[in-house]
Amino acid sequence: MAIQILEESLGKIVLIKLRGGRNIRGKLQGFDQHLNLVLEKAEDVTDAENVKELGLIIVRGDNVIMISPPPR
Repeated sequence: MAIQILEESLGKIVLIKLRGGRNIRGKLQGFDQHLNLVLEKAEDVTDAENVKELGLIIVRGDNVIMISPPPR
């Protein structure tokens, strides 16, 4: 079920909550069985007042607490 939701989210903006309290938003370009994520046009949105552009990034799956897909 979770893999199907991630597949449906490819090419769309997702919100990722990470260990340590950081929140990253970006376009999901790919993922693997370990939930390592490739995000394009990623932004650190932890502080809504001070959004930081990150560009193309890879997020290690063991740092991911939650992945919020786009609304259907």
